[in-house]
Amino acid sequence: MIGKLFLDHPRSVNETYLEHAAFAARFSAALFLAAGAALVHAVLPFAFERTASRTVARLYARTHNRGR
Repeated sequence: MIGKLFLDHPRSVNETYLEHAAFAARFSAALFLAAGAALVHAVLPFAFERTASRTVARLYARTHNRGR
């Protein structure tokens, strides 16, 4: 049961547990940086005008067909 919980999803996207953990960590880091850029942009509208939206688009392009 525990193995199923931890391994079914990574297998569904053709990754090992560690490969999936690394991918998810990089994805999280990119989102964190995009959120920081968006926060700075909220205060300084001339800064990071397209950073967050480009990051989200790039991440979507990398993930929208995974596991299909």
